[in-house]
Amino acid sequence: MKKILFLLIAGCALTFSNAQNITDGLRYGVDRTTGTARYTALSGAFGALGGDLSAIGINPASSAVFITNDLSFSLGVLDRENNSVYFGTESRGIDTDVAVNQAGAVFVFLNPNENSDWKKFTVGLNYNATQNYDDDIFISGNGNTSIAQYFLTLAQGIPLNLLQLQGSESISNLYSFLGETEGVAAQNAFLGFQGYIIDPLDPSNPNNTQYVSNIAPGRFGQDYYVASDGYNGKYTMNFGAQYTENIYMGINLNFHAIDYIESNFLFETNSNPGSSVNRVEFENNLSVLGNGFSLQIGGIAKVTDELRLGITYDTPTWYEISEETTQFLRTRRMEDGSNITTVVDPNVLNVFADYELRTPGRYSASAAYVFGKEGLISLDYSYKDYSQTEFSSDFSGEFAALNSAISNSLKGSSHIKVGGEYRIDELSLRAGMQYEESPYENKTTIGDLTGFSLGLGYDFGDYNFDIAYARAEQDSRRQLYEVGLTSASDIETTFNNIIFTLGISL
Repeated sequence: MKKILFLLIAGCALTFSNAQNITDGLRYGVDRTTGTARYTALSGAFGALGGDLSAIGINPASSAVFITNDLSFSLGVLDRENNSVYFGTESRGIDTDVAVNQAGAVFVFLNPNENSDWKKFTVGLNYNATQNYDDDIFISGNGNTSIAQYFLTLAQGIPLNLLQLQGSESISNLYSFLGETEGVAAQNAFLGFQGYIIDPLDPSNPNNTQYVSNIAPGRFGQDYYVASDGYNGKYTMNFGAQYTENIYMGINLNFHAIDYIESNFLFETNSNPGSSVNRVEFENNLSVLGNGFSLQIGGIAKVTDELRLGITYDTPTWYEISEETTQFLRTRRMEDGSNITTVVDPNVLNVFADYELRTPGRYSASAAYVFGKEGLISLDYSYKDYSQTEFSSDFSGEFAALNSAISNSLKGSSHIKVGGEYRIDELSLRAGMQYEESPYENKTTIGDLTGFSLGLGYDFGDYNFDIAYARAEQDSRRQLYEVGLTSASDIETTFNNIIFTLGISL
């Protein structure tokens, strides 16, 4: 009971200790929906077509295009490969995951009044995975900056007596106290001091606020590993209607769920003259849960029997997010000719106060040309201004600096998708391409995304089976830590998706 009570208190006290950054805003704000196999095969270019359960997620009017009740279930195999270059050394991290991409149903209710202009109404329930967070990144090389600079930067200005154990005080007790009263920076300074990485400039002065590193300048062998797991899912309640023979409209009520876990680990060694510490192992773990809400409204107009136009507006998504963290440090130093290992394991769960995140809305326009029963070609364009991402909390001004950085660093991003389908009796052949602009002004932190897709499907009458393959590539630059050790690795990420969908018409 005391443990639970502490966590609740810490949740309030650590409000100003949390360390959100631009990466967090983009992690939950970028949409990577794969959806059904047909949707994926056309690279998601479905805004003016409808008639697909994942298409409902980009244009709510899509449900009104359905003629019969339909159900579909999609399973995806995601393979993500990260090729990194760090100070000239190449490394690779690969993660393969099998997950449910989509599951849902749409129900069609025909208007019994045949003279009415309102031809039918539809209700849809659907789940789409908008992000799969399963990922492995491995960065390795000989850097020129030590992790000591991280601890040193955070320690400057913190009184020495806050970092020293008093009497029978334990590592866990003082680490918890610092989290409640001083914040994350003080906790990290404490780890560095207790791990002998940093020392006070004036060790005899309990009010000392300046520190020096016990790791001398030079070269550092560094292995940095990031493993993440989880998803961002969108649960949609859809309502659609067909007006006359040519107008389709709809609205979505979207409920979002975030479940994200990340562990990062740094292993650093050095043999620099003057270094008393020659090995450091530093681990950070993050657990995130969140829920959110958004609305979508959209319409599709059948201009002619062949030409269709679509338009959609997505409101911002409003999230409430909670986070928990843990840390661990192990060092090895040379003392009196012997190697001594020190473990600093607080074994404390930091529970932070919830905060709010608003990710930006999106505007979409689309067009499709249908060649009778032979095939179709479709084009989608969407725009999302990531500089409008905003963090907030119950504490006024807590995120002012971060929101300002977001506004200055991020920009609007265009997303273009093109897809086509050719039918040979019951067999459908499909292909698509996509291009998405970087959300960053510098286009270096995260680059543009390009990709293509292929697929086929077979209609058995009351049910259909579809398969798709999609590949996309994106370059990025990952900085190891926010301060101190700010060395960065260039990463080329390749996404490979294989999607299987079973659809049933009732």
